Amino acid sequence: MTEAGRHKGFSTPFAPEDADLSRCVHCGLCLQSCPTYIELGLETESPRGRLYLMKGISKGRIEPTAGVLAHLDLCLQCRNCEAVCPSGVPFGRIMEDARADTVAAHHAPFSWRVRIFFLRAFILRPWLLRTLVSILRIVDRSGLRALGSRVPLTGLRNLFCLLPQVRGRPFKKTGVLATPEATPQRRVAFFSGCVMPLLHGRVHEATIRVLARNGCWVVAPPEQTCCGALFSHSGDRATAVKLAKRNLDAFVADEFDVVIVNSAGCGAALKEYPHLFHDDPNYSEKAQRFSALVRDISEFLVELDPLSSAEAITATVTYQDSCHLGHAQGVREQPRQLLRSIPGVQFVEMDNADRCCGSAGIYNLTQPEMSGQLLEGKIRAVKETDADIIATSNPGCILQLETGLRRERLRGRVMHVVELLDEAYSR
Repeated sequence: MTEAGRHKGFSTPFAPEDADLSRCVHCGLCLQSCPTYIELGLETESPRGRLYLMKGISKGRIEPTAGVLAHLDLCLQCRNCEAVCPSGVPFGRIMEDARADTVAAHHAPFSWRVRIFFLRAFILRPWLLRTLVSILRIVDRSGLRALGSRVPLTGLRNLFCLLPQVRGRPFKKTGVLATPEATPQRRVAFFSGCVMPLLHGRVHEATIRVLARNGCWVVAPPEQTCCGALFSHSGDRATAVKLAKRNLDAFVADEFDVVIVNSAGCGAALKEYPHLFHDDPNYSEKAQRFSALVRDISEFLVELDPLSSAEAITATVTYQDSCHLGHAQGVREQPRQLLRSIPGVQFVEMDNADRCCGSAGIYNLTQPEMSGQLLEGKIRAVKETDADIIATSNPGCILQLETGLRRERLRGRVMHVVELLDEAYSR
């Protein structure tokens, strides 16, 4: 922390370690991979430009005004830039650190504070989140969604299109979820999350069935909680750490061969717990040990040859890379490998499949205009594939793609990869 930075009124060091920032050689290879730069063409809305801003604030050369921080807030944290960076700049970690230090130094704009307030209100109070989902169910069953999608007012129509569609019952199971008849091949711990079991309970059910079919003994530790990703992305590191400790205590208490996650955002957060606890002597080793066990469901299944007895699904399928699976975790080919291996599936690659769809956690709520622009481009790419099914690996992507189909009044299904595998088995 420089003297200049202290004189600006920072109570904590702002921005990440200089070692991370100095990796950037300003080559610009990240520009054409950054969704916001592609849409706006502005240097300040590129990874390189945002790194300049964060470095300027950390050195005390730039005031952390609302205008400056708005450029950081427009970042999707999709980490596409990381995938193409020749210098290995850990942009996701840098941005999360910068936002966390902004909040800790009491420089967060009002909109950031409101966001954190509502995240804490709903995520830390599961009963309130369940109430919200129940209201969404009523909207679906009453026909209000269909009515709202036809109103002449564009803003109101878009709002009804944006409301998540709840399918299936909530997933409430904990403890032992699957016990194969034969000797289990693997002892699997299942991470359930906070939003996923309420909005996408059917994906959890499919995941358990597929794991059991492949000889896994599956248990969901009842003490587990939210992964903390939404809080980390919003700069609320204190809450993210609190939740991470609960998860570490819940999972490390038993011996598992692997921890399975079917939400890309959660998986990335769990794998990066060591960064949250790098200077915590009580949890650093726990975090390292736990994160080494975390696997995305597709990453795990390709090791098991899961479709040796599956039936055919006659459909054209395309795949949308979830940013935190492809860019953050480096899991790109495994979901495609699983989809191609399903009998009857004609797999068609879409253009720019790894470009963010605009969901990005709650980005579609905080930055609706940019989110909408990105979604339009994604739906155009989907149309060109003429696919019956869009497969993906993250709840936010599922909701965003379903929103795009509703807005364009397109037919087709959006499914998690594991749902397709489960359907092939059930047939």
